[in-house]
Amino acid sequence: MSHDVKYIGMDVHKEAIVIAVLNESGKLVMESVIETKASSILQFLHGLRGELHVTWEEGTWAAWLYDLLQPQVQHIVVCNPRRNALLKEASKSDKVDARKLADLLRTGMLRPVYHGENGLRTLRELGRSYQTISKDLTRVMNRLKALYRGWGIPCAGTQVYAARAREEWLSKLPQAGVRRRAELLYQQLDGLQALRREVRPEFLAESRKHKAAKLLRQIPCIGPIRAARLIALMQTPHRFRSKRQLWTYSGLGIETHDSAQYRFVRGQLQLSKKPQQLRGLNRNHNHRRGVGQHADGDVGQELQHAEAHGHSYPKAWLFARKQIPDQCEK
Repeated sequence: MSHDVKYIGMDVHKEAIVIAVLNESGKLVMESVIETKASSILQFLHGLRGELHVTWEEGTWAAWLYDLLQPQVQHIVVCNPRRNALLKEASKSDKVDARKLADLLRTGMLRPVYHGENGLRTLRELGRSYQTISKDLTRVMNRLKALYRGWGIPCAGTQVYAARAREEWLSKLPQAGVRRRAELLYQQLDGLQALRREVRPEFLAESRKHKAAKLLRQIPCIGPIRAARLIALMQTPHRFRSKRQLWTYSGLGIETHDSAQYRFVRGQLQLSKKPQQLRGLNRNHNHRRGVGQHADGDVGQELQHAEAHGHSYPKAWLFARKQIPDQCEK
């Protein structure tokens, strides 16, 4: 294999892909605009010689491109667009962005987004469907209550959603147009509830094909749905270099702030004995994970139940519920 390495930055859009190719010294050797089609992309790459390193930003097309190009090139980095500060500087265009992506890839300055584990594709898609339907269901329920509250009608609890009591609730609305809106929201609610009932057993059945589901359910506070969502989202714990990264990804990493750590005593440099200041759990995490929603609703109740029965659980969850200092691992 040739040692001639080419760094390829791709700015991907719905209609076209702008591509910039740099050599090892950072010189632009090729620039092209091709159609966003598999045949056009493969034809372009097959015309290049040497070791091909490719990057593009995470987005709608990222998973498809990864599956398409992974067998064709030596190295792929699907990068996190939130971390690409260089793209926000100076003039911006598709060609400029492609060049900058290629240069960041060449210098090793990109933050990768994990792609892999094709064996979990079905579970991941079912998990996304279940999560989307659940979010839409929550929105509809909130809209219903907001409608009643907007007319000064108390609607605490879940009775307002019950099918047998709907006529009674609808009769409380004075305007015909408002009643019709509520009826449409009820129809949407019924449809989403039916969809979730249909997806849930498929999601759980698919999760049971993976041995990790049974292992995760042994952890207090993690039931069948959370176990299935954890597998679908994390895919494999081996993608993380350490367990600390796994905690952070899950939103259970404790953030500490420290400053003025050193001082001079009689001419000798010493580390300050001032304790680290805890700032709570990290905010930069995967918000779709389905766990770590600490001290809220059923999760908080499950933690209390686990503690009452003498179960042990991660210290970060204990911190999240009680907001007490945690002893960092040495």
